Amino acid sequence: MRAGFDSVKALVFDMFGTVVDWRSSVAAEVAVHLRDHVPDLVPLEFADAWRAEYQPSMERVRNGDREFVRLDVLHRENLEHVLRGLGVDPNSIPAPVLDETNLAWHRLDPWPDAVAGLTRLKEQFIIAPLSNANIRLALDVAKRAGLAWDAILGAEVAAAYKPDPDAYLRTADILGLEPQQVAMVAAHNSDLAAAQSLGLRTAFVRRPTEHGPDQTIDLEPTGDWDVIAEDFEDLADQIG
Repeated sequence: MRAGFDSVKALVFDMFGTVVDWRSSVAAEVAVHLRDHVPDLVPLEFADAWRAEYQPSMERVRNGDREFVRLDVLHRENLEHVLRGLGVDPNSIPAPVLDETNLAWHRLDPWPDAVAGLTRLKEQFIIAPLSNANIRLALDVAKRAGLAWDAILGAEVAAAYKPDPDAYLRTADILGLEPQQVAMVAAHNSDLAAAQSLGLRTAFVRRPTEHGPDQTIDLEPTGDWDVIAEDFEDLADQIG
């Protein structure tokens, strides 16, 4: 057992980018649903543009400009914003097509090591997403991908989006654990920094192609994290 993990009872995981490959998955869905509605559609670029609206839309909730709404609502608003940016009136696309496109985020493929690694980690720890995803989104991804979560936790349960402290602290409280008994697993240094500042243990997992072959962020750990792993199998080897 890795030093410092002997008291850890639960591992909570960032989902988008850490557990699942959102970029390729969303691009594949966009290619199917919007190809007849968006001129000169480049699916990967569309996926990147859609994802670029993710943090700004949540920040309006975090700073109090609007009440908490689930991520499905933000994703739909962001989808329409991206379409307008490409000169496409969302009202020109049938609502059922937009609804189905928005469900792309419910059909994300796991990284190749995710299912086997999580299954191993589940033998010793409580495992759950601590994601900004809403419950139904996370459930749909888990059912489709075979992710063996013990619970679905995160933003909608805590009514707070990471890196709001409540997202982490309420999740630990729901599990009946102290922050130091919970380890945050993420491919994003900023997520780990927020968790560490609140007393959670931290595990950095490399996902160097989350943003494609030209990724420039989160290629290396930038903090003093408790564990640095190449993937979930390596994480299980180190702390299992």
